[in-house]
Amino acid sequence: MANTAPTTRPRVPNFSSGPCAKRPGWALKNLSDAPLGRSHRAKIGKDKLKAAIDLTREVLQVPADYRIGIVPASDTGAVEMALWSLLGARGVDMVSWESFGAGWVTDVVKQLKLADVRTFEAPYGELPNLRKVDTKNRDVVFTWNGTTSGVRVVDADWIADDREGLTICDATSAAFAQRLDWQKLDVVTFSWQKVLGGEAAHGMIVLSPRAVERLLTYKPAWPLPKIFRMTSGGKLIEGIFSGETINTPSMLAVEDYLDALNWAKKVGGLDGLVKRADANARVIAKFVRENDWIDFLAVKPKTRSNTSVCLKFTDPAVTALPADAQAAFAKQVVSIIEKAGAGYDLGHYRDAPPGLRIWCGATVQSRDVKALLPWIEYAFAEAKAGLGKKAA
Repeated sequence: MANTAPTTRPRVPNFSSGPCAKRPGWALKNLSDAPLGRSHRAKIGKDKLKAAIDLTREVLQVPADYRIGIVPASDTGAVEMALWSLLGARGVDMVSWESFGAGWVTDVVKQLKLADVRTFEAPYGELPNLRKVDTKNRDVVFTWNGTTSGVRVVDADWIADDREGLTICDATSAAFAQRLDWQKLDVVTFSWQKVLGGEAAHGMIVLSPRAVERLLTYKPAWPLPKIFRMTSGGKLIEGIFSGETINTPSMLAVEDYLDALNWAKKVGGLDGLVKRADANARVIAKFVRENDWIDFLAVKPKTRSNTSVCLKFTDPAVTALPADAQAAFAKQVVSIIEKAGAGYDLGHYRDAPPGLRIWCGATVQSRDVKALLPWIEYAFAEAKAGLGKKAA
């Protein structure tokens, strides 16, 4: 029997893990209040940036004594700012289970060249043994949600309440879709273009009082470029945390972020955002249960991401292929779906195992996830039939 293509497509077929789908109802006209052509240092510009900080605090439920800053170069810039400004005061434990976490390990070991570094790593689909991490005495760097593996930490219970070091958390694909335990986190970074579907450019850095104290009392042994500096003359550069950015932001991107934050409030704030992402992930979980040729990359169900959902093909006809052929198979599945206009940017990350990565963050509609899944089934069958023809 011939494989029949579905007749229904997602209304919004955008499933990229960054930049992510725009919020439902988004339109360029919604950004008409952006002060284009004006200086970001003028009152109107600073007011917009300060509003972005204040709304971030409100939606994410950030404690009042934590500082929130807008910094250059997206989440990557925010993480690098934290690593270069704060590490070196004591030993550091690096926790990694996917490509971005591995990148932070490389930066600390090969670029900063810190002497006292321990690494705790796990393959794609798994978490390291977090109980072995010394959160009491050492600094710790980890990602809350592994964007390229679809594996997240379950909670922050493994982090000591009476810690002496700092916890630095890359939360870019977790913030606004997963609940962060702020009392266990000293530095949190994320970007606008993930869960809220904003535009790229600037990132966010959130500092606990303990992190601020480290900034004020510790001077790294290496020179800091201007773009990484959060202190001057032994004092915190307050402007970073009140809307005076280090370099020029796009006021159009700022307006877009404000639009997303206001939408987030309308859908119930953090609770509403988490609920939406969880609902999307449940749609895929049901699909996986009903089909034995596909599974989550995350080994343990409780560690599965509700944003960057990573899947692998488990059909013997695919798993028997060499690694490069499996990657080619996954790309063919993605290509079939994209050519049909049924889903875009679904491919696995370049360093991850072959498969699919479906963004299920809060700006994605469950009905679109449901409409995508029959196309995955169709494309898989088409690609598998192609394997049979090659074998013949």
